[in-house]
Amino acid sequence: MKILYHHRTASSDGQAVHIEEMILAMKELGHEIKIVSPQQKDNNQMGNTISWVEKLRNHSPKHLYEIMELTYSILAYYRLFIIMKQFKPDILYERYNLFMIAGAIIHKLHGLPFILEVNSPLAEERSIHGGLSFPKLATWIEGLVWRSANIVLPVTHVLANYVEAYGVPKNRIHVIPNGINLSKFSKNISKDQAKFELGLQGKLILGFTGFVRDWHGIDKVLYWMKNNNHYNTHLLIVGDGPARVELESLAKSLKLESRISFTGVIPRDKVPNYVASFDIALQPSVVSYASPLKLFEYMALAKPIIAPDTPNLREILENEKNALLFNISQPTSFESALNKLCSDSTLRNLIGTGARDTIDQLQLTWTGNAMKVENVAQKLLLSNFQK
Repeated sequence: MKILYHHRTASSDGQAVHIEEMILAMKELGHEIKIVSPQQKDNNQMGNTISWVEKLRNHSPKHLYEIMELTYSILAYYRLFIIMKQFKPDILYERYNLFMIAGAIIHKLHGLPFILEVNSPLAEERSIHGGLSFPKLATWIEGLVWRSANIVLPVTHVLANYVEAYGVPKNRIHVIPNGINLSKFSKNISKDQAKFELGLQGKLILGFTGFVRDWHGIDKVLYWMKNNNHYNTHLLIVGDGPARVELESLAKSLKLESRISFTGVIPRDKVPNYVASFDIALQPSVVSYASPLKLFEYMALAKPIIAPDTPNLREILENEKNALLFNISQPTSFESALNKLCSDSTLRNLIGTGARDTIDQLQLTWTGNAMKVENVAQKLLLSNFQK
């Protein structure tokens, strides 16, 4: 199959991981891929999301940036049109972004079958977190683009409800969660060796990976550590983020400076060696519709996970089988989960093994995801042919 892959992502965070891994998996299945995307400098750093796009966003008035996002579709359409004529693809596969209508126009004007990957309801997300100058326009365009696609691929069933609410028929919605590249997250280093290399041997390591923000709730871990010294815990943040300064300040005020470490920005291929040191993997908070990449990294390395008991995570996680879930409506539930796992190594091993088994059982790999996309694409092409 010949696939024209379109995205507007220029960051080097989890979005880039998803894009790169899906393209690689599709190629490994034998598909020919042509990519249309913004020009960007290659950056293989984990924990770094600062790109030229974000710099432009941060230094432009909101209304001007949104106009630029919309007008970018003119350039994107032109580039898609040229490559479509030369490449003659079977499918247009697009990663959804706000105010991006180029793919929908290509589909409308030229009839190219259109598969849309949706990772978040960006009109709502931007309204809540960053603000929008044109929220009604953003919402209208979002619905227009989602309805225009032949197939929409949300990452959770919770997000699928958003898609359906915009008027997309259920038979055009196929949920495909994020995944993992097992070849990059194999157990090539033991937990003891990983701890030794970090100078943390003998510690019970509570670990978190990614771009840490205030809403992740890592501060709760520090307060818990202050009151539970007997577990000899150490908090390891693999990455960086805007919450780092406040967390380091809090650790100092609680006299926990020696019990928290930030790796800062590191190459992505080094992440498994850090995660290997974790005794407990933390997902203290989650966006209600998200499919967190770190979750699959934890699971691939058989780490016992503490995570909120939310509908989107329950699509993958089951309490005391492959994670320990806490009730977000109960103030001390997270701390109780920490106490339970820290004090029970048998439960940690059981949950970690269950997490790794779930990867295989649900085919939560990028190759598995590419096969699911391949399946829906082939059915779409067949239905179009039969018409």
